Amino acid sequence: MPRKPSPLSPSPAALQLDNQVCFALYSASLAMTKLYKPLLDAIGLTYPQYLVMLVLWEGDGITVSALGERLYLDSGTLTPLLKRLETSGLIARLRDAEDERRVRISLTPAGRLLRDAAERIPHCVLQSSQCTLPELAALTGQLKTLRARLNAP
Repeated sequence: MPRKPSPLSPSPAALQLDNQVCFALYSASLAMTKLYKPLLDAIGLTYPQYLVMLVLWEGDGITVSALGERLYLDSGTLTPLLKRLETSGLIARLRDAEDERRVRISLTPAGRLLRDAAERIPHCVLQSSQCTLPELAALTGQLKTLRARLNAP
């Protein structure tokens, strides 16, 4: 006689890969990274470096700790990224004059110039996604809401 599933045990559908939100996010992230790679190779950045540059293009002179908070990265991950960007001549790291414990990141002239080359990337992503701008904006909003809920205490 077949065993009856317990009312507390998950249904088989709950364990199917294609029903997992984590897998949908993971596989979409892989596809997005694959899309970005040639676009970023053309301007000499990795994806994490591009994220750092996006933040700096929004507001130059941010502290390392504020950058880490913005990107959800710890200093162990961020420091090597910043060193590579500094070695590439795109950023400079300077101790804060008011509080030497803080390090500020500033764009170099080359870092500012790179912004012009990066401006085509969002359009390429929009085209490749085959989504409308409102669709992508709505999806971005939903993902931000999900992230906030998952990070809530």
